[in-house]
Amino acid sequence: MRLRILISGAIGLTSGTFCSFLMIHFHLGAADFSWAIQVARDLLAHQNPYANPRQLYPLTAAIFGLPFVLLRPELAAGTFYGISSALLAFGLTKNGYQRLLIFLAYPYWAGILTAQWPPIIMAGAFLPLLLPAALVKPQLGLPLLLTNLNRLGALACLAVLFLSLAIMPQWPVFWISSISHYDRFIPLLVFPGPLLALALLRYRDRDAHLFLLMAIMPQRWFYDTFILWLIPKTRRQIIWTVFFSWFVGIWRWYHMPHSFTQVGRWAVLFLYFPVLWTIMSRPKDAVEPGGEGHGL
Repeated sequence: MRLRILISGAIGLTSGTFCSFLMIHFHLGAADFSWAIQVARDLLAHQNPYANPRQLYPLTAAIFGLPFVLLRPELAAGTFYGISSALLAFGLTKNGYQRLLIFLAYPYWAGILTAQWPPIIMAGAFLPLLLPAALVKPQLGLPLLLTNLNRLGALACLAVLFLSLAIMPQWPVFWISSISHYDRFIPLLVFPGPLLALALLRYRDRDAHLFLLMAIMPQRWFYDTFILWLIPKTRRQIIWTVFFSWFVGIWRWYHMPHSFTQVGRWAVLFLYFPVLWTIMSRPKDAVEPGGEGHGL
């Protein structure tokens, strides 16, 4: 346990420091995490967060943004991403240390550039009290909730949801009207995305449930796909999926996508297909090593 805490803390400190450096260097403030902080600030000022049409986060984000409202934005972003990474690392090391290799995947580093939510959402697969983080980005959180929900996690989610409704009962109406501005792609609908449905052939594999649910969810950028790295379990599976993920990183370094369809196509080819191969290459009667209990 002590070694797990030390390693997790080191990962959190390193990633958080690097995230803050990027925020300062590129003058990004708190980047994407600034929206959660802004929701909290609006509520503290007794203002409607959805008066700003660009606010696309549900009110549940305020609970996560509240502890950071007094921090400098760059420090808030780094602290949030560092804590998220540390908690994910702690969960991943429950049955060994090889799964820490998922931190080498390109989507993780794409997320660090804008202080994204997938690490803390993924941590909920191991630590049920963190499952309410899935309510902040429902398009990513719903697949995780449907495949990992237990009694403790359900109670935590209900508590956060009821608290948000007690603070502002009408927020779901405002939020639903605002998400029409959300630019996205749906992996299953972006060619050659329909091939992702091949995972149905492994319907008994609990990881296939998570994969298919992710494939039908609207997504915005490559960092959203980091959730998929809950699926590879062995060192070989992780290394190969990480390797292919960097084809996207190299491409993105030299190109600015012209449409979200283009983003989706690259995500399908080099992020989704390698994970699909991971699922399809398993023997049908195999038990996933180190599984967390994914299942609908």
